[in-house]
Amino acid sequence: MTLEGKKAPLFSLQGNNGETFSLGDYIGKKVIVLYFYPKDMTPGCTTQACDFRDQSAEFENVNAMIVGISPDPVARHEKFINKHGLPFELLADENHEVAEAYGVWQLKKNFGKEYMGIVRSTFVIGLDGVVLKEWTKVKVKGHVEEALDFVKSQQ
Repeated sequence: MTLEGKKAPLFSLQGNNGETFSLGDYIGKKVIVLYFYPKDMTPGCTTQACDFRDQSAEFENVNAMIVGISPDPVARHEKFINKHGLPFELLADENHEVAEAYGVWQLKKNFGKEYMGIVRSTFVIGLDGVVLKEWTKVKVKGHVEEALDFVKSQQ
């Protein structure tokens, strides 16, 4: 299932700051780079978050905001943000309802074990609320630069 060319599913989730983040509040104001990741404090997720952190000013320069979502609770997000100086919001999707709406809650296999989890994915949502670009099964190395280049190309 691809969401490219379709309206992004709207949602409201609690953010690391304790406030509710509603996607609809930002439609028409900012391009949204929405990234789903499996777990705070793990090597790949930390690298990805720090890559977004390091490019956050570049995203801001093209009127784009970064928002991360994982099933981790708000308290864990807060620790992750503080440890790595992340300048963007992380949202708690503990019941994985938003991940399911975006099609990124899937059966995964690791060391022969099957389980449900987040497939690392990024969505760029335009000012009109339409998904402009979708990356699934993201490889962390070089991904943030690719996403930034895409957002810049839409200017």
